[in-house]
Amino acid sequence: MKIHKNDNVQIMAGKDKGKQGKILKVDIKSGKVLVQGLNLYKKHQRPKKQGEKGEIISVARPLNFSNVMLVCNSCAKPVRIGFKIEGEDKIRYCKKCKSNL
Repeated sequence: MKIHKNDNVQIMAGKDKGKQGKILKVDIKSGKVLVQGLNLYKKHQRPKKQGEKGEIISVARPLNFSNVMLVCNSCAKPVRIGFKIEGEDKIRYCKKCKSNL
Protein backbone atom coordinates (compact mmCIF):
# COMPACT_ATOMS: atom_id res chain seq x y z
CA MET A 1 0.00 0.00 0.00
CA LYS A 2 1.34 3.42 -0.94
CA ILE A 3 -0.09 5.22 2.11
CA HIS A 4 1.49 4.88 5.55
CA LYS A 5 0.74 5.93 9.13
CA ASN A 6 1.37 9.65 9.92
CA ASP A 7 0.95 10.70 6.25
CA ASN A 8 -1.14 13.78 5.49
CA VAL A 9 -4.00 12.89 3.15
CA GLN A 10 -6.96 14.57 1.51
CA ILE A 11 -10.34 12.84 1.24
CA MET A 12 -11.48 12.65 -2.38
CA ALA A 13 -14.97 11.13 -1.96
CA GLY A 14 -17.70 11.02 0.67
CA LYS A 15 -19.21 13.49 3.09
CA ASP A 16 -15.83 15.00 4.07
CA LYS A 17 -14.63 15.48 0.48
CA GLY A 18 -11.81 18.05 0.23
CA LYS A 19 -10.80 17.94 3.91
CA GLN A 20 -7.27 17.04 4.99
CA GLY A 21 -6.05 15.06 7.97
CA LYS A 22 -3.37 12.76 9.36
CA ILE A 23 -3.59 8.96 9.14
CA LEU A 24 -3.78 7.28 12.55
CA LYS A 25 -4.12 3.65 11.49
CA VAL A 26 -3.78 1.59 8.30
CA ASP A 27 -5.44 -1.83 7.92
CA ILE A 28 -3.81 -3.50 4.92
CA LYS A 29 -5.99 -6.62 5.03
CA SER A 30 -9.29 -4.75 4.63
CA GLY A 31 -7.80 -1.80 2.68
CA LYS A 32 -9.02 0.85 5.15
CA VAL A 33 -7.41 3.89 6.75
CA LEU A 34 -8.43 5.87 9.84
CA VAL A 35 -8.03 9.65 9.42
CA GLN A 36 -7.80 11.87 12.50
CA GLY A 37 -10.92 13.99 13.07
CA LEU A 38 -12.62 13.05 9.79
CA ASN A 39 -15.45 10.68 8.79
CA LEU A 40 -17.05 11.16 12.21
CA TYR A 41 -20.30 9.45 13.18
CA LYS A 42 -22.47 9.73 16.29
CA LYS A 43 -22.57 6.79 18.69
CA HIS A 44 -24.97 6.43 21.60
CA GLN A 45 -23.14 5.21 24.69
CA ARG A 46 -24.92 3.57 27.62
CA PRO A 47 -24.14 4.49 31.21
CA LYS A 48 -21.50 2.10 32.56
CA LYS A 49 -21.94 2.79 36.29
CA GLN A 50 -25.02 3.44 38.35
CA GLY A 51 -25.84 7.15 38.53
CA GLU A 52 -23.85 7.93 35.37
CA LYS A 53 -25.69 9.37 32.36
CA GLY A 54 -25.64 8.01 28.84
CA GLU A 55 -24.15 10.23 26.16
CA ILE A 56 -23.72 10.69 22.43
CA ILE A 57 -20.08 10.63 21.31
CA SER A 58 -18.41 11.19 17.93
CA VAL A 59 -16.38 8.27 16.61
CA ALA A 60 -14.07 8.28 13.56
CA ARG A 61 -14.79 5.43 11.15
CA PRO A 62 -12.29 3.96 8.71
CA LEU A 63 -12.36 4.94 5.01
CA ASN A 64 -11.40 2.88 2.00
CA PHE A 65 -7.85 3.83 1.02
CA SER A 66 -8.96 4.45 -2.58
CA ASN A 67 -10.93 7.50 -1.34
CA VAL A 68 -7.85 9.33 -0.03
CA MET A 69 -4.82 10.87 -1.75
CA LEU A 70 -1.47 11.72 -0.22
CA VAL A 71 -0.69 15.45 0.16
CA CYS A 72 2.83 16.36 -1.00
CA ASN A 73 5.00 18.25 1.52
CA SER A 74 6.58 20.57 -1.05
CA CYS A 75 3.72 21.40 -3.44
CA ALA A 76 0.91 21.00 -0.80
CA LYS A 77 -1.49 19.36 -3.25
CA PRO A 78 -3.01 15.88 -3.40
CA VAL A 79 -0.73 13.85 -5.66
CA ARG A 80 -0.14 10.43 -7.12
CA ILE A 81 2.83 8.55 -5.77
CA GLY A 82 5.66 6.90 -7.67
CA PHE A 83 8.46 4.67 -6.48
CA LYS A 84 12.16 4.76 -7.34
CA ILE A 85 15.06 2.66 -6.11
CA GLU A 86 18.15 4.46 -4.85
CA GLY A 87 20.82 1.94 -3.89
CA GLU A 88 18.96 -0.60 -1.75
CA ASP A 89 16.17 1.80 -0.65
CA LYS A 90 12.73 2.04 -2.24
CA ILE A 91 11.64 5.70 -2.04
CA ARG A 92 8.23 7.28 -2.65
CA TYR A 93 8.16 10.47 -4.74
CA CYS A 94 5.58 13.04 -5.88
CA LYS A 95 4.62 12.62 -9.54
CA LYS A 96 3.92 16.39 -9.91
CA CYS A 97 7.05 18.01 -8.49
CA LYS A 98 9.34 14.91 -8.39
CA SER A 99 10.34 15.54 -4.74
CA ASN A 100 10.84 12.69 -2.25
CA LEU A 101 8.11 12.03 0.31
